[in-house]
Order: sequence, then C-alpha cells, then structure tokens
Amino acid sequence: MKIPKRLQPLVDDGLIDEVISRLMSGKEADVFIVRCGEHIRCAKVYKDAVKRSFKKAAQYQEGRKVRGGRQARAMGKRSSYGRQLEEEIWQNAEVDALSRLAGVGVRVPDTYFCIDGVLLMELVSGEDGNVAPQLGHVVFSEEQAIEQHKLMMHYIKLMLCAGIIHGDLSEFNVLVDNNGPVIIDLPQAVNASANNSAQAMFARDVNNIRRYYGEFAPSILKTQYAKEMWALFEEANLTPNSTLTGEFEDSDELADVDSILDEIQAAEYEEFDRLERIKNADDDE
Repeated sequence: MKIPKRLQPLVDDGLIDEVISRLMSGKEADVFIVRCGEHIRCAKVYKDAVKRSFKKAAQYQEGRKVRGGRQARAMGKRSSYGRQLEEEIWQNAEVDALSRLAGVGVRVPDTYFCIDGVLLMELVSGEDGNVAPQLGHVVFSEEQAIEQHKLMMHYIKLMLCAGIIHGDLSEFNVLVDNNGPVIIDLPQAVNASANNSAQAMFARDVNNIRRYYGEFAPSILKTQYAKEMWALFEEANLTPNSTLTGEFEDSDELADVDSILDEIQAAEYEEFDRLERIKNADDDE
C-alpha cells in the first residue's frame, strides 16, 4: 500500500521496511500492519488533538504529572508549546502504562518505541498468523466465559494495584489470542489515586467486562468485583495476591449522589460509544 505520510520518516530511517495494510482507524489513532525485518508488527499513528474524537480528554488527563511549573503553566494557557506538551503526555501515557502493566503480569502488547507520535508494538495474532479478534467478536461457552472473566478480573486487579485504570475498557479494547485476553488501547489511562473520576471510570471498566461475559454466563451479572476491589483499594488492602469473591455488601450509609451521577453519565457515554463502534464496524464490512 501507499506509505502514509506519518510513517514515511520511519521507513526512510529503516525502522520500518514495509507498510502492509491498514488494520483499523479509531477515535484517537490509525493502526497499520508493518514489517520490520523478519517481524510483522503494528504501528499506531496517533491523531492530532484537533482530529481526535475522544470525548472528555481533559477528564482522563487529570492527575497526570508534568515535568515542572513552566510546563504546567504553558498547558494551562493553551499555548502552542502547551498543546505540544499535552500531545506528548497523551502519547507517552500509553507507552508508560503498557510498560508498567507488562511488568506486573498483565497481558498487553510488547512495545518497541514511540517516535513523533508513532508507537511501534507487537501485533497480537494467533497461531495462523492472522490478527487476533476483538473480544466482542468471540463466542464462549458458559464455562469458558466464567474462566476468562475471572482472568480479566485478575488483570484489572493487577492494574489497580499498579495505580492504573484503563478508562475505556470494553469488549472493543481486548483482543483474544490462543492464550486468552490481551488488553490494548491505553492512551487515556487514568491515575487511580489522583483523578476525581477514577472510581466511576473503574466501575464502568469492570462492569463493561462483566456485561459482555455475562451474555454467555448469566451468573457473572450478579458479581460485584468493581465495588469489592475499590473498597479494598481505598482501605489500602488491595494487593496482587488479594483473593476476590465477586461479592460485596453495600453499607447502610447515605449514598454519595455525585458519585452515582458520575456512574450514570459514564454508563450513558459508554453505551453511546459502544453502539457507535458497532455501527462503524458494520460500515467497514
């Protein structure tokens, strides 16, 4: 295929030998299948902020560290330098999250480098070499759904222990290869301890995964892993070795109305986004 403009410098420098095809076009990036020597990988080309359709980006960036006061002021003033910094932080957030999660045992794609808004990483594929399907395209038996849902809850627990919330986790951001689920797409990763919307985003992530696997194993729909894990996290009692049951009893204290509204709004956005992705997938076929 014709080499995209953003990938041409990497081809010129010999970092990419061939652009094979476009894998997908998402709300924050375009992804291409490329050849690097003998290896087939994927190149994620981040879209500029003006072209991204990711909603409420500022809400996800809350709590992310900047390098110093000058950078923070520039970002606050929305100067050209400040916008450039925001782009760097947005892109580097995914590289950092993928690296940290791989280090704690979460299955994510391997990364190789991120240069000029292009992230080169592992192409998750099956034994036949074909690209692994999204979770939303995989059908399970009841037993398989229960087993894989339990594994996903383990990965999400490890993420929370590392202080990371995916922020956009659903059946569209998980690939399934022969060894099980692989979590992808983390540029909007949220700091679990420094973002005011962290709890609502975490609950949405966990419950999206519960909803999908629950289509094949209805018993999963009764689980309360989001509340269980968050309660342990708030009490500083959540560890990678914590045994989860999926059970949780709400306290008799008055509900936090703002938190409930946040969860409702988050759920509404996720459902809209889910239907939009299904429509786009149908249009591509």
